[in-house]
Amino acid sequence: MIAVTMWYEAFSLVPAYMDIANSRWLWLATVPVVSVVLLQAAIFLRRAWQDGKEMGLSDEQLRSGFKTGFISAIGPAFAVLAGMLALIATVGGPVAWMRLSVIGSVAFELPAAEIGVSQFGYSLGDGDITREAYTTAVWTMTLGGTGWLLVSALGTPHMESARRKIANGKDDLIPVVSSAAMLGAFAYFLSGEIPAGTPETGSVAAGGLVMLVVLHIADKRDAQWVREWALGTAMVVGLLVGVAIQVTVGSWW
Repeated sequence: MIAVTMWYEAFSLVPAYMDIANSRWLWLATVPVVSVVLLQAAIFLRRAWQDGKEMGLSDEQLRSGFKTGFISAIGPAFAVLAGMLALIATVGGPVAWMRLSVIGSVAFELPAAEIGVSQFGYSLGDGDITREAYTTAVWTMTLGGTGWLLVSALGTPHMESARRKIANGKDDLIPVVSSAAMLGAFAYFLSGEIPAGTPETGSVAAGGLVMLVVLHIADKRDAQWVREWALGTAMVVGLLVGVAIQVTVGSWW
């Protein structure tokens, strides 16, 4: 009897809208979206291999490149997984699966969902969120991310010509421009994290230090496989250090 009572109390804490958020129909509705993402990944993988062959790259070089990309994706995958756990608790498994498969940014999805439910006077985590408020949150997340998809679809075909114009016809500058763009992207994201708090600052510092150490070891031993693990290792270590600082000392600013 006690066990039944505890189960009932725990079950009653689950918001009513979660019946819809985790329904089988919503799972079925999200399958086509995720399937398109997987199909795109397969097509890009196949095209990348074919284009690499046309450029004269060997199978060993192509395998090395793909392995580097796979390892480098481990760090961001951990961050997305942690964000998905938070998103599942608020909007349910199907929507979290769909949204993070398409966009992959919990930093956007959670605030968007919060904006949606706030129009009805609720906040994420409230137990009495209505179905209408939940539906509004899902629409806010979906429509809010449409702009990124449109920019990618319409702007990507012109990126290569823009890069060549920036290089001003000098092929030697193209790798420099590409590297500078990547460094600028990393710097842009880090610039917002460093002043955010002690855990964020510690995470960035630890990740950067690990990156330098791993690259130094790779250069010293001329080990390409070590270099391939550099970015993924730095991201994972930075993530763990940030969590450890948050749990132990918290944020000092």
